[in-house]
Amino acid sequence: MDFSIDEQMVVCISRQVEDGEILAQGIATPLVMAGYILAVATHAPNAVFASAIGQGLCYGWGPLGVATIENIALGNAVLTMGFVTIAVDVLPIIRPKEFFRPAQIDAAGNFNNIAIGKDYQKPRLRLPGTGGIPDVSIKSNDTCFYVPRHSRVTFVEKVDFLSGMGYHPARTRGSGPIYLVTDLGQFDWHEGQMRLTSYHRGVTVEHIQKKTGFELLIADDVHETQPPAAAELRLLREEIDPLGVRTLETLSGSARRDLLRDILRREAAAYKSVSSSRRG
Repeated sequence: MDFSIDEQMVVCISRQVEDGEILAQGIATPLVMAGYILAVATHAPNAVFASAIGQGLCYGWGPLGVATIENIALGNAVLTMGFVTIAVDVLPIIRPKEFFRPAQIDAAGNFNNIAIGKDYQKPRLRLPGTGGIPDVSIKSNDTCFYVPRHSRVTFVEKVDFLSGMGYHPARTRGSGPIYLVTDLGQFDWHEGQMRLTSYHRGVTVEHIQKKTGFELLIADDVHETQPPAAAELRLLREEIDPLGVRTLETLSGSARRDLLRDILRREAAAYKSVSSSRRG
């Protein structure tokens, strides 16, 4: 059965989830959200969402959207609290599994979401910022990453700024990252160094190395990534993300803009239809 790279990434994320885990959800991370929901719908029905939207603890889920994304988190929240309390007091204690999307990452799993460029005052690119990453990454044992577009821009010898701690000499508790999935393959960290464990269909080990700005370790049993199952694809396409919101993270420029407009149009039409039926 044919599948897209965003579907492969979603399924890889889903398969990292264990039943009963607390799963931290960031903002504007539809690939991760789709993976979490797929896990709950298949093998991890007791997983709980800790959502950055509204800073809530959530059970249950609904189809992904853009304009209506808050409905999933806030509509299913059983508890909400302030961001500072969540980042400083709660997350370091409960240590949820979380997938971060780094702008830069080095071989040891240190990562940067602050800025690109050596001058903080005048960077080449200002990034979204750290959020609660510095509070969580220094203590977590379950840090995971995802990168929708694997390139030497993201995988660098040395990060420009340190917002998240990997296998760093200053670490005193927790561990560095344990897992990464990109549009090219899956990785772990062996003795503190990033290691390729599987390559996606149609990708070679040599191509992945060329797209990486440092020398990769290669697992002895490196192999092709297990493809999505038919049942996983059906759930993803028909129930979890029929609008294709997850694909936005794999696109840029005009392609991303055009898809976003199409999603908003279809989302508005669906909302209008539901509202009309309720009034009727």
